[in-house]
Amino acid sequence: MKKLTLIGAALALSACTMTPSQPVDVTIIGVNDFHGNLAPTSFRVPDPADRTKTQTVQAGGIESIGTILKNARAQNPNTVFIGLGDVIGASPLASNLLRDEPTIDAMNQLGMQLSVVGNHEFDNGVQELLRIQKGGCNSNDVTRACKYNNTYSGAKFQYLAANVVDEKTGQAVLPAYKILNVGGVKIAFIGAVLKDTPTVVTPSGVAGLKFTDEAQAINKYVPIVKNMGADAIIALVHQGGASTDAFDVVSCKTLSGDIVDVAKRIDPSVAAIMTGHTHKGYNCVLPDPNGKDRVVIQGDSYGHLLQRLDLRVDPRSNTVLDIKASNVVVDAAKTAKDPAMTAILTKAKSVTDPIANTPIATLGVEQITRAANAAGESALGDVIADSQLAATQDPAKGGAVIAFMNPGGIRADFPVNVPNPSKNVTFGDAFTVQPFGNILTVITLTGQQIKDTLEQQFDNPAAGQTRMLQVSKGFAYSYDTTKEKGSRVSNITLNGAPLDLSASYRVTVNNFLADGGDNFTALKGGTNRLGGDVDVDAFAAYVKANAVNLSGQVQNRITKLQ
Repeated sequence: MKKLTLIGAALALSACTMTPSQPVDVTIIGVNDFHGNLAPTSFRVPDPADRTKTQTVQAGGIESIGTILKNARAQNPNTVFIGLGDVIGASPLASNLLRDEPTIDAMNQLGMQLSVVGNHEFDNGVQELLRIQKGGCNSNDVTRACKYNNTYSGAKFQYLAANVVDEKTGQAVLPAYKILNVGGVKIAFIGAVLKDTPTVVTPSGVAGLKFTDEAQAINKYVPIVKNMGADAIIALVHQGGASTDAFDVVSCKTLSGDIVDVAKRIDPSVAAIMTGHTHKGYNCVLPDPNGKDRVVIQGDSYGHLLQRLDLRVDPRSNTVLDIKASNVVVDAAKTAKDPAMTAILTKAKSVTDPIANTPIATLGVEQITRAANAAGESALGDVIADSQLAATQDPAKGGAVIAFMNPGGIRADFPVNVPNPSKNVTFGDAFTVQPFGNILTVITLTGQQIKDTLEQQFDNPAAGQTRMLQVSKGFAYSYDTTKEKGSRVSNITLNGAPLDLSASYRVTVNNFLADGGDNFTALKGGTNRLGGDVDVDAFAAYVKANAVNLSGQVQNRITKLQ
């Protein structure tokens, strides 16, 4: 890779005022996994009348977030707005087609002061990430960059990454921490992205980078910020988990997933851990290395929830006297719109709406969901896998007989918002489902390599997320999770006949999977690679041709035995 222009290891905002004589109340508001969702989307919240049920609201969107932030700052001027990673990347069309520059503009105007990087910040490579930070039009996609404005000035907030270094030089690619002076007290933020980022990002996007252990990286900088006079330390970790408790249950103790091990190893001097990545709302506590309960919080995704910490900080003793954590629902129907944010959304949509509003078809159902059944198969996953097979079956386009789709690449239900009584869907709806612009890639695999790929579904570091590949029509198999590793998959068939482990088959995946993404390393052994259509174009074409026949039901191609 090209030599990186490295940024210093840290940024600090020094205090010009005297140390306050009394404790200071500080509010920290964070958004995780925003993914350029400038407009609200559907979100399910507990029904206040019966918590065993849920109700759907329109939540998120920069217009409502802007108003919530204004109200918070009016109540407490000592309010900080931060990001927990994936501010951009995997975005809806209104942001994605403009290289996420409208989202950066919105975060700048909302007063975001810093954000840990997420894995999706690396989707287009580290040089493009540095352009997003610094500004300029020298993008690796000039068809999208600087089309929102004819210039791009960069993110006014600072991206942080304590655990991302250049493999050759060992130098940090971004600052590890930032210290903010808030009402006379110093709040230090140390950020780290999941160490497994190379397994969930297209390999070319992170070539030449090393991702180290999250807790070790954060702990390295704790004594440094303490020596700089930090009164409170907050860890920002783009890694998460899931809880069986709802997002509004305070101090839950049911958190599971990769964040648990990370959080338990983070220095006890860290007052709270704000997280992201798994798109799960929770407000839990986990024991720190001294056994004391510490807040670990995440706010769902797409701006549906804002993480909020209210701290009382004593600058005389450099301690946090009290901390309260909550998840704030960004209810678009009940929140006034921020005019400045409306202007950004209107401007972005004016550029992209002609493409987004192009009709595709009228479905036979209101919505096809990505929600998985007990076996890990979804109705939308079936449709997408079928679309990829249909686009590559022609011998001239690869001659595929099987297609696999990674569930992490299915970003929304189709369409995302219901009710949808007209049952109409547009290209914008399709783009929201598949925003990455991945290229369909046909490779030759042996039956054994196909089985190896399926076995890797159960040996995958993805806390809180399924990694069950969605499969195309004619292909089926069973699995038993109680069996030994490498022997869990059985009864693999293609068009009713057993798969021959020694035979060769043409298989369609996207280029992300073909390069071993999501830790499906067996696919890297595929030969005779042939690139084809962009995935969203194949999906849209298939829906247009087959809309009336799409039932919205899972096709039960995958059978879970135990």
